[in-house]
Amino acid sequence: MTTTEPRRTVADPQPETTAFGPLNATTKLDVDLLLQDLESYRPRRKGWTWRRVPARGVDMGPFHYRDMSAPLKNSTGLPASKYFDGIDPQPKCVVTTEIASGRFEDDVRRMRMAAWHGADHLMVIRTTGQSHIDGLLEGTPEGIGGVPITRKQIRASRKACDAIEDEVGRPINFHSYVSGVAGPEVAVLFAEEGVNGAHQDPQYNVLYRNVNMYRSFVDAAEAKKVMTGAGILQIDGAHNANATAKAGWLVMPELMVQHGLNTAFSVAVGMDKGLIGLSTVPPNSPPAPKLWFDLPYAIALRDFFGEYKMRAQQNTRYIEADIEEAVRTHTIDTLISMLTSADIQSTITPDEGRNVPWHYNNIRGLQTVKQTWAGLDGINELVQLRDEGPLPTMVRDLKERAVAFLAEVVADGGYFAAVEKGFFVDSAKYPERNGDGIARSSTGGVGVDSIVEREVDYWAPVCDHFGDSHAPADLITSEVLHLPSGAPGAGKPCAAIGGCTLCDPDKIVFIDELDATDNASTRLEATAGYRNGTVIKPEAEWAGDGTVLIQLFVAQPSDVAEVYAVEMAKKMGLDDPVVVNLQIMQESEGCFVEVKGKVAFDIRRDDLTIPVKEVRLPEEELRAEVAARKLSVVAGTVGEDEHSVGMREILDIKHGGIEKYGVSYHHLGTSVPLTKLIDAAIETGSDAILISTIISHNDVHRQMMRKLAELCVEKGVRDRFVLIAGGTQVNREMAAETGLDATFGRGTKGIDVVDAMVKTLRAREVGA
Repeated sequence: MTTTEPRRTVADPQPETTAFGPLNATTKLDVDLLLQDLESYRPRRKGWTWRRVPARGVDMGPFHYRDMSAPLKNSTGLPASKYFDGIDPQPKCVVTTEIASGRFEDDVRRMRMAAWHGADHLMVIRTTGQSHIDGLLEGTPEGIGGVPITRKQIRASRKACDAIEDEVGRPINFHSYVSGVAGPEVAVLFAEEGVNGAHQDPQYNVLYRNVNMYRSFVDAAEAKKVMTGAGILQIDGAHNANATAKAGWLVMPELMVQHGLNTAFSVAVGMDKGLIGLSTVPPNSPPAPKLWFDLPYAIALRDFFGEYKMRAQQNTRYIEADIEEAVRTHTIDTLISMLTSADIQSTITPDEGRNVPWHYNNIRGLQTVKQTWAGLDGINELVQLRDEGPLPTMVRDLKERAVAFLAEVVADGGYFAAVEKGFFVDSAKYPERNGDGIARSSTGGVGVDSIVEREVDYWAPVCDHFGDSHAPADLITSEVLHLPSGAPGAGKPCAAIGGCTLCDPDKIVFIDELDATDNASTRLEATAGYRNGTVIKPEAEWAGDGTVLIQLFVAQPSDVAEVYAVEMAKKMGLDDPVVVNLQIMQESEGCFVEVKGKVAFDIRRDDLTIPVKEVRLPEEELRAEVAARKLSVVAGTVGEDEHSVGMREILDIKHGGIEKYGVSYHHLGTSVPLTKLIDAAIETGSDAILISTIISHNDVHRQMMRKLAELCVEKGVRDRFVLIAGGTQVNREMAAETGLDATFGRGTKGIDVVDAMVKTLRAREVGA
């Protein structure tokens, strides 16, 4: 059955939550029941599954489709499907949706909604700041530099996927990330728990996480071997180059080199080519002539890497907060995917720009792919790409530049040497170089000097292991161990221990949540009424979070319109009002604004206090100043505050932090004493001290800011440093009251901090 909406009348009773699995279209997924008996759950299916695509096409309603997979048993079609007998054609490629609510008990509900709209690749980022979590939450003291994830989260999600795939009638691929210096441990966890796909790319760790090069590749070799044994589809992270680059369309040759390095390395460590996927991202976006860059690039990739899988993702380098803009660009991206036969189509949404992961934006992304794919079905039978003219010339040019790039890497000493010289993510069009690429030291970074050489007789009693594992033959035979031929680990090195956890899941130790206050049980208790329907509250991210979105037009300039929207939300009684999107219709005539709330009354403009608009210096001017001054900073979270994500967002290059603009930094971590920050700034000759405070009870944030300024005065170094503070409870006005040079609140970007540093230093020079 395929429907566009539930078939019940207003008079019908609302569905009640019933027992977990098998699911029914008119019953809610029972999260409480899902979490019961998790210690006994075992994944019923491991490895990646592709869609079933009938060779002769698919007949649905009055139409014949040429590029579709088998239909779903239960699904929600496009809005217009009600005019076409409720049909819901499914693209032949796997379709991805990315979920980043940070609460797995809410993720599973979104997974179900996404699956009903056609997603069969559910990619989970555990928190919106996941790239900056430096500790694995269970099982190892190593930092993973990536996904904060626990066995409970994975197991509950995979268990939910089992029931969801039964409901919709198609296997669901569950996906996460194997990154950082605990990649092998995470890979084992994923293999044990039936994760089907994962990002794994040692270059991502090196370039964007500053993991030591040697450590990154050693870890990657082991992780890839484990992933291979479990049939986990690997997707690389080369696309981060055009997401980070100053001009995404200039790094296309480098992207192909990164893909080539990772695929070659994956094959070298024993990964089957059928399990290797490229994360391909169109490097350009309108108003640029997108097709002239993105189509040749996609074809060049297929020419070089036709034996591997292609996962096409929407461009995020130029994404904004406007859903309509994202849909339009996404449509073009999907067209290119169809013309070049992508195996997986991702559906990144404007949540990347808004940083608000909402349920319905996942669905909008899926609908964009379905609508484009259905509307352009059979396009390759109707349209032929020209084999003469500008297209093949541009393809050849990209391939030649990529080969030349790789040749230069080899000639200059190999990948590690090239990274040290800043070859990658340089802003020039290769073979030109501007000298502003990401440079990492092979003798530095996270995990440096942590590799231990194996002994000659080393062996590990596990079934999936990279390198020489000299398991004595007389210890692993079934006969010696008196194991039947089908026993766990029989014929493998782990037979010596009766099978490792990958062969004998009963050996896995299930660890429930350890935090007594921040855990699923307490969260579910608080949201029980919303989930069982006894009380109703709108939501966008978590059960009963109360989030609503209001669209309005304000006939005022942009700076006034934004303040008006916030004031309107306050008058409605909403907490933490936020403008998530603002578009100027015409600067003096007015703006379209999306804000939480709804109002039926007017607010006089004269009653609004419009702050002086901060005019940021041009980016190129800031870069030039940073380079000329060789700016560096010391940073840390102060007081007894263990929050580090916000500071990392400001510092790291991956999210457009100050490192992106040439500022070097020394991050001292969390709960750092102010005296330590000042001493470190003096010792390193830094230009600024950056502090972050999230904890704000008893005005701790104000106390820390004032004390920083006072200590600098006492030490006689106040004029040597630019003092900057940030936090969720901090605002611009606090700088004056606390004696700092600048203070920042929510929504601050790295460039804002660089701008404040440069302006402060200039002002001091003028004053002197």
